[in-house]
Amino acid sequence: MISVNRSGYFITGSDTDVGKTYIACELIRQMRQLKLELEVRKPAESGCFLDESGCLIANDALKLQAANENCETVETIAPYRFKAALAPPRAAWLEGSHLYTADLLAACALDNRDHSLIVEGAGGFYSPLSEDGLNADLASLLQLPVIIVVKDRIGAVNQALMTIQAVESRHLSIAVVIMNQVDKPENNDMDNVADLKIRSAYPVFRCKHQQCLEPLFEVTSAQP
Repeated sequence: MISVNRSGYFITGSDTDVGKTYIACELIRQMRQLKLELEVRKPAESGCFLDESGCLIANDALKLQAANENCETVETIAPYRFKAALAPPRAAWLEGSHLYTADLLAACALDNRDHSLIVEGAGGFYSPLSEDGLNADLASLLQLPVIIVVKDRIGAVNQALMTIQAVESRHLSIAVVIMNQVDKPENNDMDNVADLKIRSAYPVFRCKHQQCLEPLFEVTSAQP
């Protein structure tokens, strides 16, 4: 287990579609069990769709909202929402708008300084997040410990180590790496957690297919 960071976390992935939102929701629930007050953000979300009433639905933001017990509006969690399932700056451009890192940073401002901030990026650590920046740039500005989510499949150790190196190059701390079994294991002999542990200095956890993430945070006497 790891000691919880009261400032919060930046959640990134080794790639897109690795289950960042699922893991983010699990982390939010665990932190709430520790009685921490949270504010959650996915400042830019692509791949949203219009419902029958013409409202733009942001599925990831809705999941984050529910995990944080509806403490915030979807508009606060994901103020920049786009229809095209592309990188946010490209999706914004297709809608005739512009998205800058300063906008995303402002969207991540806490309403209460005593709260912990959970920010989920979009795509991998080096994926474009705005016209003038990557996920890495927003993470660098926020200076939150990083949680890396990796899809638990063949090739995952390579993806994890490359992402670890990328985060380290920004002089950011890494809280934990989570191997996420999005699909059923491809090979029962595969053990990416064990293989990564001997090649990385960071804690490594596994989230098993369609199961809750094992308790991640250490409960200490300092916790309320």
